[in-house]
This record gives sequence, C-alpha cells and structure tokens, in this order.
Amino acid sequence: MKSSFIKGVKREINKQKEAKVYKLSPDIELKQTIGNQIYDALQGHIVEQVLRKTKISSRDAYFRSMMEGHSMKIDANILGDLYSLCQEVVERLDFRDDVDFYITGDSAVNAFSVASEEDDEPHIVNINSALFDLMTRDELKFVIGHELGHLICKDTELRSLISFVFPEDSEVPVLLQHKIRLHEQLAELVADRYGFLATRDLSVCVTAFFKLASGLDLNKMNVSIESLIADNNKRLEYFMNDKGLSRATHPVNPIRVQALNLYATSKSQRKLENGMNDLISILLKVGDSELDEWMARFIASAGLITATIDNKLSEREFEEIIENRANVKIFPSQYLDKISKGDVGEMFNESVENIMKLNPAMKTSMLGYMISIVMSDNAISTEEIEFLYNFGASVGFSDVEVAMYIADAIQKHYVPSLESIS
Repeated sequence: MKSSFIKGVKREINKQKEAKVYKLSPDIELKQTIGNQIYDALQGHIVEQVLRKTKISSRDAYFRSMMEGHSMKIDANILGDLYSLCQEVVERLDFRDDVDFYITGDSAVNAFSVASEEDDEPHIVNINSALFDLMTRDELKFVIGHELGHLICKDTELRSLISFVFPEDSEVPVLLQHKIRLHEQLAELVADRYGFLATRDLSVCVTAFFKLASGLDLNKMNVSIESLIADNNKRLEYFMNDKGLSRATHPVNPIRVQALNLYATSKSQRKLENGMNDLISILLKVGDSELDEWMARFIASAGLITATIDNKLSEREFEEIIENRANVKIFPSQYLDKISKGDVGEMFNESVENIMKLNPAMKTSMLGYMISIVMSDNAISTEEIEFLYNFGASVGFSDVEVAMYIADAIQKHYVPSLESIS
C-alpha cells in the first residue's frame, strides 16, 4: 500500500496542477441519501418555512456579531495577501455566493463555516490564528477549500435544522443519532475533496491533516511525507481489521487520508466508489465485538419469529423490531429484509446459542425484548405466550420466572387495542 500510495501522490501532483477541471464528482451518493432521509424525517420543508416566518433562528446574527466584534475580517485593504488567497480558493471552486472571511485569535487549530440564513447576507468562514502559524500557504488553501465545501454542500443548513428540532440535551432516537453521525462523517470526506480541489496537490492535503492532528510544524520536526504515509497505513490497517470504531463527527485521520488518496488517484468514478466501500464500512460499524453481531442477528430473527407466530406482522411490531435493531445496525430495515430471506429459525437458534456462550446474563434482556414484541401490537395470543415459555426454558428460566416477566410487562405496557373493544 505504501509504494502505490507514494507513486499515486507524485503522479497526481504533476497531473492535477495542470488540470482546470477535476472529472470525478466530489460528492458521495450515500451522504446525499442519508441527508435526504434526515431532512424528510425532520419535516425539513415544513420546519424551514415556519422558521422563516417566525424568525426564531438567530444563528447567523449570533455568529456575525461574534465575528464583527471579536475577530478580524480578511479585507482586501487591510489583509490583501490573505484576501487574495481566500479569493483564489473561491474562484478555483467556482463558488458564486458571497463569503466573508475572518481570523480569530485562538490557539485551537481549527476553522469553521456558517451558512447565511438570509439571501442578501454573505456566508461566514472563520480561520483560527493558530492555523496561520502552522500551515503553509497551500495548506491554508486546503483548509479554506474544506470549509467552502461545507457551504457548497449545504451541510450547515442541515445541522441547523437538527439543532432546532432537537435542542441541546434533547433525546434523539438512536437510529437518527447513527444516521446523523454517519452523515456528518461523510460530509467531512466530501469537504476534504473540495479542499483537495482547492490545491490539486495531495501531498499538501496529507501534511495538512497531520498538522491538524498533531499541532506540530512537520518541517521543524524533520518528518517526511513517506513517513507520514507509512504511519497512516499502519493506523488504517487497525481500523480495516475490525478493531477500531469511528464514532466522532469527524472520521479518523487514517480514513480521511486514504479517502483523499482514492479520490486523487482513481481513474474512474466506479473505481473510486469501489475503493470507498471498504472505508465507509468502518463508518457503518456500531459495535465492534462478536457479541454485538450475534445480538444483531438475534434481534432480527427473534423479532420476526415472535411477531409472526400469530401469522401476521403488524406495523407496530415491525417498528419495535427496527427500534431495537437501531442499537446495533445503521440500516436496520435492509438488514431485517436480508435476514427474512434466509433460514430465520436456524439463525435464531444459532444466535441464542452463541450469546449464551459469550454472556449468559443477556438472557434476561433477550426475553424482555421478545415480550416487548408480543406486547407491541396490543394483542397477546396463546401461541405467543407458549413460545415465550419455550424460549425461557431453553435459556434456563422456569415457567414461573417467565410468567412473572410477562405479568410485569402486562402491568406496565399492555393497552387493549381499540379494535378489540370497538
């Protein structure tokens, strides 16, 4: 991986410097899909109309006041060289919206962008002063291009919608949490591509990543690009071998560096997408243990069996399965559909057997989950209760213990269906 990466870097440095248009799309289809799902789930088109009329949101005014009052605007008359650098990136990315650039005196190695809420107001891009002390001119282009990428893709608008619907300390459904996290990570990978397009020099992007990660001037530390790449490959192997998770809003640097390498060196969109699949699979992971995978299979198979004992799968039963699956898979509906096409009974038995070997204490949660499926459609059948007794016996519960769990659930959760009393 090291030699091919280095050769790709050197080859693309020469080729991309001369190119005016980069042929591969900077967007990632999965990011678009998830973004649309989140937007639709939050009724974005309705909420945004309401906000425009009520003027509830004041994010733009808050940040603009902060920038104007506590930061320094990059103006052609005062900071002409920096202004020219910023405008060069704007032109390179062919971004037509107005943008105000600011510098904030801050030791944190960071930058951010804020999308304008009004059509006649410019967007905001802020760059902390620490970046100017650390980055070369070309590395700054990468950082600025990255932030403009967020504006081009309208990432900040979606974040604002999420923040409004779910204010701080609000409880966000687990499945939506996973989707939001994945979208934010993919948004960073796409913004990185815009940063690359602003420089057309992959080696610059790589050194910028490591400066952001370490806060060190790599020239002063005598660190070579080859050493950085070799280190990145070692770290990437850790994540590729199913050991590491990437749960923060930003993907880990080994993923970001390799994702940019693929973007810069791939000969076609198909080759790029194929290469990205392995990296995205790391971002899709919710759990990282053998038990997590067996629990995922148990939730799907046990849910399907329990819900269909009465020969029908109600919408509420399906939702209950999906809600529980969301704890272990980002795309629970797709996974459930895949499980339903196989031998569900065999998977159920196999998952129970392996979970009991790995953690016998899970039997209480397993029984509780199956009882919740039975209760979810507000109808309890004799066949469902018999199945619960049989399962309880298979994992070491007596009939009395199972009955006590069922009785407790009835008292706490059972509500007769309207159909049964109408």
